[in-house]
Amino acid sequence: MSLSKKPLRVAVLLSGHGTSLENLLEHIDAGKVEAEVVAVISSKKGAYGLERARKRGIPALTLARRDYPDIDQFNDALHAALADHDADLIALLGFLSLFQSRKQYTNRVLNVHPALIPAFSGQGFYGQRVYDAVLDAGVKVTGATVHFTDDEYDHGPILLQEAVSVEADDTAETLADRVTAAERRLVPQAIQLIAQGRVEVENGRTHLIPTEK
Repeated sequence: MSLSKKPLRVAVLLSGHGTSLENLLEHIDAGKVEAEVVAVISSKKGAYGLERARKRGIPALTLARRDYPDIDQFNDALHAALADHDADLIALLGFLSLFQSRKQYTNRVLNVHPALIPAFSGQGFYGQRVYDAVLDAGVKVTGATVHFTDDEYDHGPILLQEAVSVEADDTAETLADRVTAAERRLVPQAIQLIAQGRVEVENGRTHLIPTEK
């Protein structure tokens, strides 16, 4: 994937409070990510992430998943809404539904997951369910993953991962705090790499193009 247009135009899809959106916007404001958020779409009514967008003058829209009889019609609405914003990249930041790239957005949809994919991932693995599963399994290491999506849940070429140790006295809440901190580092880093045109995807794998000396 090679996108050199700056700033990178990013549409954010979310379902909740929008803390990952806020984190991204703070990195953009600080000049650490060469991007702009051009639209925010929520799959749930009343999601506070929409208010965060509106406070910054970013177009914000609700397309409630429950208003559509199936995932295909929901994605019809998503694609129609996105067509108005000319986004280079779609960022799924706490988005709890399946986004279908439909070849239009192949290798242009980024997702963050609170585990080291392919472990503890797939349909039904989100939020506290992931942390509970990690603790129940007794693994010693988990982490966070940023990846390009395909038409399966939590699947597609992996861009960045960060490992997080699982401590003996961890609860789902304490583990979530550390994994979330890793996500906050990875998402802006991933989007900046894409904005710099340094990411290529070939045969289902990502490759980073070195910076010129």
